[in-house]
Amino acid sequence: MGFLCGLQVLLLLSLCSHRLQKLSAQSPPTNATSYSSSSLDALLQDYSYRAFVRPRTGILYQGTVPSNLTGIKVAAMRLRSGSLRKRGVSSLNEFSIPSGVIVKPYVTRLVLVYQNLANFSHLYYPLSGYDYVAPVLGLLAYDAKNLSAINLPELDLRVSKDPIRIDFSDLEPIPQGSSAKCVSFDSQGKPSFSDSIQPGNTCETERQGHFSVVVKSVASAPSPAPPPATEKGKEKKKSSESNSRTWIIVGSVVGGLILLGLLLFLVLRCRNYKKQEKMKEMEKAGETGEALRMTQVGETRAPTASTTRTQPMLETEYAA
Repeated sequence: MGFLCGLQVLLLLSLCSHRLQKLSAQSPPTNATSYSSSSLDALLQDYSYRAFVRPRTGILYQGTVPSNLTGIKVAAMRLRSGSLRKRGVSSLNEFSIPSGVIVKPYVTRLVLVYQNLANFSHLYYPLSGYDYVAPVLGLLAYDAKNLSAINLPELDLRVSKDPIRIDFSDLEPIPQGSSAKCVSFDSQGKPSFSDSIQPGNTCETERQGHFSVVVKSVASAPSPAPPPATEKGKEKKKSSESNSRTWIIVGSVVGGLILLGLLLFLVLRCRNYKKQEKMKEMEKAGETGEALRMTQVGETRAPTASTTRTQPMLETEYAA
């Protein structure tokens, strides 16, 4: 019963604290869905490696993605580091990798993973003040020693001569008066913009990462400025704020008093219940004790013990 009383106290405490929070106008923060680009890269690395059933060097294998990422395209190509540095890759979908690419840290074989995020671009790489006119494309390098490995660290690709070129030939219509810009994202998702896109709708980069083409968002018309507040309006606003604070304080005090009263009531109730249980146990023990024999004394029946503890003695017996 003590456990039940404690449980009731805890429940009342939680309910009253919830009420006090409402009275104090402390609304809980809104949870927003977050999208991690690094976790997406790790997931797409796993699914692109699954395309290597019977892998051959220099062949681009198209991978599949889970149903919740439908629209995203992945592909993978296994290469020798020496071959990549000497000859490069003339065509890896939209990417063209020149010769002279250096891989750090050095590995004998590597895998180039291609990503096309399609309609997921703005979710994993949001850009305030810009609109995408092309999907975000990714080019990442991983070690090819174990083609069943997951959560592999990315390798670092750096050009030593010509840059890597990305062909964005299929751009969405660009608004009149806007200029398209190339944007690249580092491993932390930080964007870097170029002045303008290269001729032929191509972008250039000196390292791996994620890339796209954006234009500045069309600014919405400014809303009319609110009329200046008069002295009466300011006083009325201050008065309403003061009243609301007063009600919040009063509500908090009343709620606290109610909470204390409920706690006191529960404590007294628990104590009374314990006393009643103790009395019941004593009565039960008395009823289950040893029964005494009944003896007829005159016209009255009275209980008597079978024996007496001390036999009576006369004074003369002491003298003897």
